[in-house]
Amino acid sequence: MKKTVLILAVIFFTGLITETRAQIVSESAKRKVTVGVDVFNDIWLNTPGNMDLRTIHQGSNVFMQYNFAVGKSKTISFAAGIGIDNHNLYSNTRIENIKADTIVFVPIDDKTEYKRSKVNIVSINAPLELKFRMKTGFKISVGMKLGYVIDSKEKYVGDLSADNGLKVTEKRKKLSQLDDFTYGPTLRLGYKFINIYGHYQISHMFRIGHGPQINRISVGITITPF
Repeated sequence: MKKTVLILAVIFFTGLITETRAQIVSESAKRKVTVGVDVFNDIWLNTPGNMDLRTIHQGSNVFMQYNFAVGKSKTISFAAGIGIDNHNLYSNTRIENIKADTIVFVPIDDKTEYKRSKVNIVSINAPLELKFRMKTGFKISVGMKLGYVIDSKEKYVGDLSADNGLKVTEKRKKLSQLDDFTYGPTLRLGYKFINIYGHYQISHMFRIGHGPQINRISVGITITPF
């Protein structure tokens, strides 16, 4: 998974360099491929009543798309590609047993000092978009993102317990009962290489009946240097 992220990052920065040398790249070639990064905040929905959330849940997505012209239109195209999503949920809870048949979040004791408690989900995704590009540089993209979860973990940084002040960093990988597939609509509104980005995850974090039916809205910006 780390190698995949590295490869996509290299592709991204290659696109950035290429954009700065736009005079040697034809406009038609630049329109065929889109390489970009989404930086966003996740707004988590349907969380358990005993869960207090942090305000900021930063996330990111690196992607590459190939753009297909719709007919002979120079302003409308259909794009399909691949990307890597990274989402974080920060709260005052920990998962009781990450391998349980039913996932339960338990609040951390108020007397326990801790710096961070989060759940991290990484997915490989296939973005599909219909793009409208104006001659003025304004762009609108509507689409759907389909994903498959490839990695997950819970990370805790803080005291071992309320009675034991030993500072620990604990990582528990591969959460059980996750819904393997993610899907939901996307929207981008922008000008040239920068866009406002939005994504609503219709699917839930955990399988129905095996954990809280948490889902999310992601809001942020998209940068497409190439």
